[in-house]
Amino acid sequence: MARIPAAERRAELVAAAVRMIAAHGVEGATTRRIAQEANAPLATLHYCFASKEVLFAAVFEHVGQQYREVLTSNDIHGDMPTTARALLRGLLEWYVVNPEFGAATVELISWAQRQEGEQGQTVYNDAFATMRAILGAGAAAAGQPVDGTIIDELTYIVSVLSDGFALNWLVFTKRTAAEPQIELTVGVLDAWMATHLGDSSGSVAQPSTDSPEPTLRSLVSWVSVD
Repeated sequence: MARIPAAERRAELVAAAVRMIAAHGVEGATTRRIAQEANAPLATLHYCFASKEVLFAAVFEHVGQQYREVLTSNDIHGDMPTTARALLRGLLEWYVVNPEFGAATVELISWAQRQEGEQGQTVYNDAFATMRAILGAGAAAAGQPVDGTIIDELTYIVSVLSDGFALNWLVFTKRTAAEPQIELTVGVLDAWMATHLGDSSGSVAQPSTDSPEPTLRSLVSWVSVD
């Protein structure tokens, strides 16, 4: 059997850790479960990672890298409002396709806060820095001078909207509801940009004039209290 390079094996173990954290939580993601998920001997895991803490540090790094890659892959190099809309939509669609990653991220951030460490903050700070740079570049390319505070606020809004969507998607997971929920969430961003950026925000989603009550009901019909 061909020997798997150490870097590849480490990547497999980190990916397996994400899946096990999503399925069992941080405490339930034992090294034995992670090794079995990666189809690797437990001794190999301990060879690649000196401790579970070292493994989880690599998982946090992986989570941050994945988030940055989603942002950069959805950088359309347009003006700031158009780019912000693309970033948010890209994040929402990515969460729908990758529910395990969203679940693992929620578990990891909660766990990191209980440990009184800074790993959770680091993930967010890195994501914020990436998003600020993308939005600032969009404003500059379009010749639109924008106050740094507005860029910070827009970064925060995109993050909060994507986080809220991700958490709801983890609970309800109905793909038939995902698309209208994405449009609703992007519409909230459009409304904020229309207020704070004026005409530069482009077209803003308008509420339907056709029987708004059924429209609202269709958006929230996936919520059940039974």
